Amino acid sequence: MTSFTERTKATLREALLDAAADLLPDRGHQGLRMADVAAKAGVSRQTVYNEFGSKAALTQAVALRVAAEFLDGIRCRFEDAESLLTGIRGAVVYTIEHARENRLIAAALGTEAGEDLLPLLTSRGEPILTAAADLAARQYLELEPRLTPESAALLAETVVRLSLSHLVLPTHSASEAAESVLAVLAPAVDQFVHNGVKREGQS
Repeated sequence: MTSFTERTKATLREALLDAAADLLPDRGHQGLRMADVAAKAGVSRQTVYNEFGSKAALTQAVALRVAAEFLDGIRCRFEDAESLLTGIRGAVVYTIEHARENRLIAAALGTEAGEDLLPLLTSRGEPILTAAADLAARQYLELEPRLTPESAALLAETVVRLSLSHLVLPTHSASEAAESVLAVLAPAVDQFVHNGVKREGQS
């Protein structure tokens, strides 16, 4: 059972993450001050440092929490899917639509103040990309067990990277982006499934 101290610590952490998430879209990482996060959460600046260690770690924690929320939504899309391709389509549409509606991600993609948050999605976004790809690969194998773990991992990473590119350069609607991803992925899925069946028959 979770102790009172652990519950209090978890509540404090969430309050600090809420405060930072509310400030980051308008100020970006560079303009964010730990003192302002502390004031918004009603604690001392030292408390923020004790919890996260640095502003970079706090910003990364906010990004990871946003990612966790998206991963839950993606998981639900796969659980309701009738096939692997419909699951991929639903997950891509959800990811793009909700990313564009999220204040933090929208700021990273479209405001001067938030442009220094963009690396969290791109060059320094490996933890987020990895978590999304790992989740997707597991869902792919559940929906299409004829895939090998290696092919599922490759397909998942490709979908995540393609979805990310549509977020960074939003030239299509979420539905159009999903259809373009499927146009690339559907033949690959068929090929991987066919190869998997062939190997099973030869072994």
